[in-house]
Amino acid sequence: MAAAALPSGAAGATQGTDIGVEDIKAAERLAGIELGDAERKAILKDVQDFRKGYEAVRKEPIRDGVSPVPIHFQTLAGGSTDRRTDVRTSAVPKGDAAISYLPRALSAMLARKEISSRELTELSLNRLKRYGPKLECVVSLTEERAMAAANRADEERSKGRIRSPLHGIPYGIKDLFSVRGTRTTWGAGPFVDQTFDLDATVVQRLDAAGAILVAKTTSGALALGDVWYGGVTKNPWNREQGSSGSSAGSAASVSAGLVPFAIGTETLGSIMSPSVRCRVTGLRPTFGRVSRYGAMELSYSMDKVGPIVRDVEDAALVLAAIHGADPHDAASVDRPFRYRPLRNLKGVRIGCAKGNRDAFVDTLATLGA
Repeated sequence: MAAAALPSGAAGATQGTDIGVEDIKAAERLAGIELGDAERKAILKDVQDFRKGYEAVRKEPIRDGVSPVPIHFQTLAGGSTDRRTDVRTSAVPKGDAAISYLPRALSAMLARKEISSRELTELSLNRLKRYGPKLECVVSLTEERAMAAANRADEERSKGRIRSPLHGIPYGIKDLFSVRGTRTTWGAGPFVDQTFDLDATVVQRLDAAGAILVAKTTSGALALGDVWYGGVTKNPWNREQGSSGSSAGSAASVSAGLVPFAIGTETLGSIMSPSVRCRVTGLRPTFGRVSRYGAMELSYSMDKVGPIVRDVEDAALVLAAIHGADPHDAASVDRPFRYRPLRNLKGVRIGCAKGNRDAFVDTLATLGA
């Protein structure tokens, strides 16, 4: 079909904001394909119609926290859901510095009244103030909120009310999450004074579990890397090196013993990468396991929320508190979770899929390894 048969004004170069055949040809070059004139004519009309639709969509206000489509997994059979899990005890070390690096044993210490939530919270806040600036891992402290919650936790424990193994334990949260009365900067200069009048679902659930929020930890700008508007978050093991990201401050603060655990998010490695760099344990739950409501969206179909901790079993304690469906997040689901730690390895069998391993080794060999 000759170019003259195309719609008037479409055969030549694009002028202004109009879309013409030359735009289609440019797209062909980008894609490495070549179309006929009839195909270009058909595509051109579709693209022009899409353009009208895009313009209409852009006129619609979309508030932060709205997911475009619900995404669900198939329901699993059986199982049970629990927001509590067993806690194994350990000997209590001497000195504040040693206590700062304790894993789940803090819960047992609180239960035995060997330390109070107020003492733990003050210790965490003091370490955040002392080391946070050196590591560039803290955006803001929630000191007033934290001390009120710590006092409340001690009072409840004194009356025999224990909400969960996390009751009275301090934590930090990545500065992508909204916390009422606190800045939520997303790590980017244009949003340095941004606030939201709501608590993210994860914050609400940790509040219900009795955990004590002490700090908003740094995020790479708009959830990318370890560079934020205040600097570069450092790896506590090597301050010449960035912590990786984007859950940069959460990983660094746990690694340095500033908080017992922290919350991060992951779209493409933002929990795993800083956890590896800072030598801590990160858990990236399956998509939909934990509500994202109140967190900055990076990818509606890939964003995940999970804990960064010092010990694998700590991750179970935190996940037990934060997982589950949320009406504010259409992609969130309820799935069985009931963690019971092994007391010993007696009777435990470990399997190895030899065929898979052989294929893996063979593939590496063909690549020259």
